[in-house]
Amino acid sequence: MKQTKKVLGIFSMLMLVTICAFAQNGDSGHLDFGETIMKFVNDMGIVQFFIGDGWKSAIMIVISCFLLFLAIHKKYEPLLLLPIAFGMLLTNLPGSGLFHTEMWNEEFLNPESEYYHNYTHIFASGGLLDMLYVGVKMGIYPCLIFFGVGAMTDFGPLIANPKSLLLGAAAQLGIFITFIVTQFDLFGFTPQEAASIGIIGGADGPTAIFLTTKLAPHLLGPVAVAAYSYMALIPVIQPAIMRGLTTKNERKIKMKQLRNVTKKEKIIFPIIVAIIVALILPSAATLIGCLMLGNLFKESGVVERLSKTVQNELNNIVVIFLGITVGATATADSFLNLQTLSILAVGIVAFGFGTAGGVLLAKFMNLFLKEKVNPLIGSAGVSAVPMAARQSQIEGAKADPSNFLLMHAMGPNVAGVIGSAVAAGILLSMLG
Repeated sequence: MKQTKKVLGIFSMLMLVTICAFAQNGDSGHLDFGETIMKFVNDMGIVQFFIGDGWKSAIMIVISCFLLFLAIHKKYEPLLLLPIAFGMLLTNLPGSGLFHTEMWNEEFLNPESEYYHNYTHIFASGGLLDMLYVGVKMGIYPCLIFFGVGAMTDFGPLIANPKSLLLGAAAQLGIFITFIVTQFDLFGFTPQEAASIGIIGGADGPTAIFLTTKLAPHLLGPVAVAAYSYMALIPVIQPAIMRGLTTKNERKIKMKQLRNVTKKEKIIFPIIVAIIVALILPSAATLIGCLMLGNLFKESGVVERLSKTVQNELNNIVVIFLGITVGATATADSFLNLQTLSILAVGIVAFGFGTAGGVLLAKFMNLFLKEKVNPLIGSAGVSAVPMAARQSQIEGAKADPSNFLLMHAMGPNVAGVIGSAVAAGILLSMLG
């Protein structure tokens, strides 16, 4: 208590000295004390809440605090949801000047504009988040995250069971169904906007950000928040779909242990995939190339220092920059509208179709296979690694506690990472 009184006393003295200095300057004609105080008051963020649409910023601050609650207390995808939510908080604090939406408007994005490919004005008059956002706009951060994802991914289960690739591809069904449906007049989205919304169905945050910055940058905030929110809500969204599409006997299906994959196979795999994808779909080469290079760092065994750096230091730094800058795009004007609500609603439908697509293909494959596939692993075809694979394991164990599906589910799961990047490349080549 004594410490508090002492601090308040010092603060009061400083304020008194400051007021006296202002008053003296006012008498000398250099500064008007009354005008200075009014300017100070008008610039206060609290006052701006009551001016014009300031109330919208207050709502966005409440939403960002709710997302922080989910990240910290509920631990829903905290590594990305926390920085995204705090970036949203910072950009909606009135007068903070950390991010300026007007610097990234259509004039800036117009190739004929003087600002196009010229970032000088951002570094001269932009805020901290404007400068960091350059990495998002140029597609740097998502690609660097794919480096880290590749270095942390084991493609062994996919190599051991190539059928998993089909399940990963089927789980991209949600992307293309949503892309087609959202172009109807009912929704009013352009093809580019529909593609950016559809990619939410792949449950791959970096890919969603990468594609949206290319096709519909004005939707980046809502798309990113939806993508990462639904990834975090996998334990809530997927189980009902999985149980609804399978019988208990199907969920009890036990699969044989996967064969051991040699080191040579693991080294050759990323090289072959990078070559094939780049030759067939050059627009996907950026994401796939980064993913496979990161994996080659890990599997080659000759650049352990680089592999550890990509997995840890580099990945962590990029996640921080990506999170706060993507969150900064979720301003009141871009977020509080019917379009955003439509994106959130359609996004969860896309995610549901992706989950269902993998499960249904697994059931279809069982009509022809002697060694049956547990349909639950098909739901892991969305690229949320390893949350989706873990959910397949949980549901399988509920049906039969002795059933271990995790490694089998990791095959479609890592295939989904490749599949979502390929799907983004297809949409980019058609619409970019």
